[in-house]
Amino acid sequence: MALLKRKKKMIDVGDKVAVLDDDVYGIVLKVSGIDIIIETSDGFEMEYKANELVKTNSELKNQIFSKRSLTEVISEKDSTKKRPKATPKKKEREQPAMEVDLHIHQLIDTTKGMSNHDMLNLQLDTARRQLEFAIKKRIPKIVFIHGVGEGVLKLELEYLFGRYDNVSFYDANYQKYGIGATEVRIFKNKKTS
Repeated sequence: MALLKRKKKMIDVGDKVAVLDDDVYGIVLKVSGIDIIIETSDGFEMEYKANELVKTNSELKNQIFSKRSLTEVISEKDSTKKRPKATPKKKEREQPAMEVDLHIHQLIDTTKGMSNHDMLNLQLDTARRQLEFAIKKRIPKIVFIHGVGEGVLKLELEYLFGRYDNVSFYDANYQKYGIGATEVRIFKNKKTS
């Protein structure tokens, strides 16, 4: 009986899977014991343990999300072209121009051989480079998505941002990001304290 239950939950090559506790989906490319390599919907190959993945039911998705015909989409697009351009709403203007996801799996393919310290340094280097880019390109707002975790990355980011005279930082929009993101506002001139 236990063997039958276990067989039902086994993940095979070609299965569509989702990563537990993360917004990653993909197709199984290789199964080696409990190690499973998937190709994400973004085209990256990533390795997970079997207990970190769950099969997704694509039939259920198709029932929930109806597929529209090509002619419907084209006619809708044509009808939007004819409308005069509206001025952006206040909410749209306030949206940040740039987002940087610092989750480690978004930065590299595999963390094999990396210590927690190495991963943290990679995340901080990425944040620093992106902030410097935004300052150079005069991008007024940037959101760093760091996740919740134990708060180590968030504290290190706050220390990093505090070293710049021309930025202020605060928790990003809770409705959009939850508590796992920090928004940085970049000023053209140095801010006065």
